[in-house]
Amino acid sequence: MDHDWVWVDSEQQLELVRDEIQNSSLLGVDTEYDSFRYFKEKLCLIQLVSGSKTYVVDPLEGLDISFLGDLFSDSRAIKILHAGDNDIRILNRDYGFVFKNIFDTSRAASILGCNYLSLSHVVNHYLGVALHKSKKMQRSQWEQRPLTEEQLHYAVKDTKYLLELYRILSDMLQKEDLDQRADEAFSSMENIRWREKRLDPWGYLKIKGYHELNEKQQERLKSLFCWRFEKARETNKARFMILSDQNLFDLSKEKIDTITSLTERGNLSSRKIRIFGSEIIETLNNVDSK
Repeated sequence: MDHDWVWVDSEQQLELVRDEIQNSSLLGVDTEYDSFRYFKEKLCLIQLVSGSKTYVVDPLEGLDISFLGDLFSDSRAIKILHAGDNDIRILNRDYGFVFKNIFDTSRAASILGCNYLSLSHVVNHYLGVALHKSKKMQRSQWEQRPLTEEQLHYAVKDTKYLLELYRILSDMLQKEDLDQRADEAFSSMENIRWREKRLDPWGYLKIKGYHELNEKQQERLKSLFCWRFEKARETNKARFMILSDQNLFDLSKEKIDTITSLTERGNLSSRKIRIFGSEIIETLNNVDSK
């Protein structure tokens, strides 16, 4: 990578980061988190860019990063993010960090009339740089250690152009007399907070094949849908990792009242039957006993 960056996974390295960024007037901020495999997003990386260097901090090491709270809440330093809503939510949820004096490059580009707001498009549109962002990398296993070179390259690219984007976009906002409107949009981001997912009580109606089921089968599907949500919350796993929609649909079609009958259907792996089988049977029996 041609951009200078540092991997930070020790208190000693973190102390050096603190010394180098604590007086920064411009600080780029980004995170990588896994929202694909978890019910509650798991924060896996914090990227900070100051000057020409990016610091990739590993929050999974249990480092004391409380000093970042002072930086984020210091109104004298401008915090630059791109579509930073979720970054703010998760950092507030996990550390109680509060952000002041935000500049969001996605919102700035939107106010300037840019129709496509992905980081790669904004960087290309305003800086003329082709920034290739892999969807595969976005959903990669960010909690794995060590990270691959491709993952690190992706994480560093997320912050590499933030400061340059800020300088260009802020200048354009001023020239077009849009800076006050932008400031209002940025200020509204300070109050963004994380909220836990809530069960969609009608979500089971959207499962493919629902209208092919009779009334009893639909009741089974509804009960399994609700059970899956609660199990996902309890285990902090994505719902599809508990049971897929197809699993729910298949299990709803026939009366299944024992582990043996569940196994004979062949719809679930032996592992899932071992882990969830008794709860699935109990859920189905509660419906069929009515």
